[in-house]
Amino acid sequence: MTIIQLEYLLAVANCGSFSLASERCFVTQPSLSMQIKNLEEELGVVLLDRSKKPVIPTEAGLVVLRNAREAIKAYNYVKECVNELRGEVAGTLRLGVIPTIAPYLLHRFIPDFVKHYPKVELEIREMKTIDIITALEKDALDAAIVAGGMCPDDIMEQELFNDRFYAYVSPSNPLYERSNIRIEDIDMKELLLLSDGHCLRDQILELCQARRSTHASYLFESGSLDTLMRIVDNTSAMTIIPEMALPFIPEERKAQVKTLAKGATSRKITIAVRRTYVKSSLIAALRDTIMEVALPQAVAH
Repeated sequence: MTIIQLEYLLAVANCGSFSLASERCFVTQPSLSMQIKNLEEELGVVLLDRSKKPVIPTEAGLVVLRNAREAIKAYNYVKECVNELRGEVAGTLRLGVIPTIAPYLLHRFIPDFVKHYPKVELEIREMKTIDIITALEKDALDAAIVAGGMCPDDIMEQELFNDRFYAYVSPSNPLYERSNIRIEDIDMKELLLLSDGHCLRDQILELCQARRSTHASYLFESGSLDTLMRIVDNTSAMTIIPEMALPFIPEERKAQVKTLAKGATSRKITIAVRRTYVKSSLIAALRDTIMEVALPQAVAH
């Protein structure tokens, strides 16, 4: 039994597919399949039900997977301890980032992170919060940059900074003439939202303490803040955007950005990790880079 075999088994269980797991592990599918087959023969049990689509663990497979996660964690911890003794930050960091953060933050810290920590292999995936939580719990991600307060108790969050909310208003909207907008004055019929599954949508609905209770002339929801803003530009609608998006608004559209008057109009940006995560030096390096490089720009407006 080897760590590689356990990692391949875990990859198939997470992906539900041998082909996807082989891509994730950067190995050919026959090689991955052979390693898992050798593990099954050594243990004398079938670990994966290959007749199911997606592939699922057998009862024996669940037991082995539970212990495999602990074994891989311990293995990584040994390497982590040695790296720290050497004063090195090294290894692989699998990072998830939600879509309402990724376009505005990643480019700010990645160049410096890669420059300062050349021995770290950074793997980044843009994912919705619910998928990030699942990936963290299944050990398919090491850490994630998310909006705080959305993770369960078994996931720990380290706060980075506050990201205020602003209204982005069409010139045709009655609220356009105001520089400061009260939450209670927002017409929900005119408010464009991100689609289901985006935590920013839930935060805005909670902020407004309302859902669409009246009929609107049209309903448009999107997975992209940029798309929502373009719709606002060409209708009488409005939307809510995070502060980190402000530097990307063209100068001729800046007047459409309005402050919100009510308190608690912000979200906390955090790094989320499992409470049992062991690569502490990698997380510290990630946090330091974001705080030193990205934070001053994120709050510059």
